[in-house]
Amino acid sequence: MIRTLLGGLLGGCALYVTGFIFWGTPLSAIAFNRADPQASANLQAAMAQALNSSGTGVYIIPDPATAAGTVLYGKGPIGQIFYNSAGFPVMDGSSLISGFILALVTGLLIALALRLVLPSFAARARATFLFAIGAVLWLHVGQAVFNHAPWGYILYLAFSDLVGLIAAGLVSAKFLPEDKSAADRIEADITASEPDTVH
Repeated sequence: MIRTLLGGLLGGCALYVTGFIFWGTPLSAIAFNRADPQASANLQAAMAQALNSSGTGVYIIPDPATAAGTVLYGKGPIGQIFYNSAGFPVMDGSSLISGFILALVTGLLIALALRLVLPSFAARARATFLFAIGAVLWLHVGQAVFNHAPWGYILYLAFSDLVGLIAAGLVSAKFLPEDKSAADRIEADITASEPDTVH
């Protein structure tokens, strides 16, 4: 269990470092479009005037909950706004600490899942790749498919999380003890289930 905990914590660190590289460095500029400074200031003032009474939340603009809103939504432009009425520092120390704790917890969960289900590093590595790809396809690429979210941002987000999850899984898997007998049984079952090749 000690090796599982160590692997999970180190996997969480790998996830955190990967996230920082993609989102805490100038690389993150790849994901975003930039508005003109004056246009940005005008939009900020408009948000403060229109949304502060409702408060922090996620807004669909225009709101398609009414007939008129549905028409406006169809015409465009539209936006989904993650709105924080108070604002916060660009490099918020408290969120970095909370994010680090979240990364460690995520790494531990990945390590425990790999330890409980799969007996060997090779099997754990394959599962890591497949689950990471499946997760980012559904959770991130799905946003572009279903909500017409901008592909540039979504693909950058998906790639950054794919790299982070794979790093966390592989680092965790490297530290986990292998069950040689179980791995051999699984390999034998796979071989036995393959159809005979006719020459």
